[in-house]
Amino acid sequence: MKNIFRIFTVVAFLMLLSVESVWAGNDKRRGTAGATQLLVNPWARSNGWGGANVASVRGLDAFYSNIAGLSFINKIEATYSNTMLYGGNSGLNSGGTVNGFGLAIRMFDRGVLGLSIMTSSVGEIDVTTYESPESINGTFSPTLMNLNVAYAHSFTTSIHGGVNIKVINESTENISASGFAVDAGIQYVTGANDELKFGISLKNWGPAFSYGGTGHSTTFVNDAGNNMTVEYRAAEMELPTNLKIGLSYDFLFEAAEQYLTVAFAFTSNAFLKDNYALGLEYGLLDILRLRCGYVYEPDILDDNLRTTASTGLCAGASINVPLNKKKGDGKTALTIDYAYRTNDNLRGTHLIGGTFRF
Repeated sequence: MKNIFRIFTVVAFLMLLSVESVWAGNDKRRGTAGATQLLVNPWARSNGWGGANVASVRGLDAFYSNIAGLSFINKIEATYSNTMLYGGNSGLNSGGTVNGFGLAIRMFDRGVLGLSIMTSSVGEIDVTTYESPESINGTFSPTLMNLNVAYAHSFTTSIHGGVNIKVINESTENISASGFAVDAGIQYVTGANDELKFGISLKNWGPAFSYGGTGHSTTFVNDAGNNMTVEYRAAEMELPTNLKIGLSYDFLFEAAEQYLTVAFAFTSNAFLKDNYALGLEYGLLDILRLRCGYVYEPDILDDNLRTTASTGLCAGASINVPLNKKKGDGKTALTIDYAYRTNDNLRGTHLIGGTFRF
């Protein structure tokens, strides 16, 4: 088992080195990456405190925050979450809709296998042409989908790690692009009651990809009267790689069966400004959880220099409903999650989801 952990650590370290060779670490490359939907967190629980739970994430939310957290699933966990991004894809300030589906099963004594699918819809977009840019020639609706397959392992009671392989697909009727990426994460837990946690996660590491299809070709008649078709080559796009580092601490109040978790996370983005997330989660009787957080990045408080729609504030809640009288690993429960994030000049982002645990 120690050898497995050493191999995993070496692989993660080599991935970090390869990313460091192309790392920008600032906002100068903003808008040049592809597959930016990978930067959208589709899960309600972790959105409630701004993704600050890189070190303490548990369950299927780990697909976004830190895949190592998948290793804490007891038996089976299934979840669904719906995101109405910037108010959803209807109305004057239309945004988009994101759906996340996840399933994880403990396959071995210390290993968990997980699968998740994230689909994004941005509504219908008007079709215009080069010759008549003001005329509308129908509509089209892009399809964005990410398929994730992950494995997480508990090497010891304190050290947990995971790897996630994702397949990326973006398409319209005549143009498509496909690629793949890898996530890797580690969590370290310590303290008399596992109250102190540290986590690190590398996300969206993979090769560049590009669009192709008949939409990149144009047919015209040359001066000799012959039909000719010219195909344009699309430039390659790099993936929006980022590195997350997090720390959390649980304040436990055993007499009242309550806890308060303080979490902090730093995200270093290759194609965006770096950001800092600070969050709180309060839990009562394993039934109610309340969350709030703030995500800060440079110039976020300046209306003229802000480069993100989010204004940083977020909040959420979860209600856990037991479905049987068993306790511990035999407990079956349904959890309803809600989160809200504020946006500038747009309607806020709402998320609602449900999770079954068996």
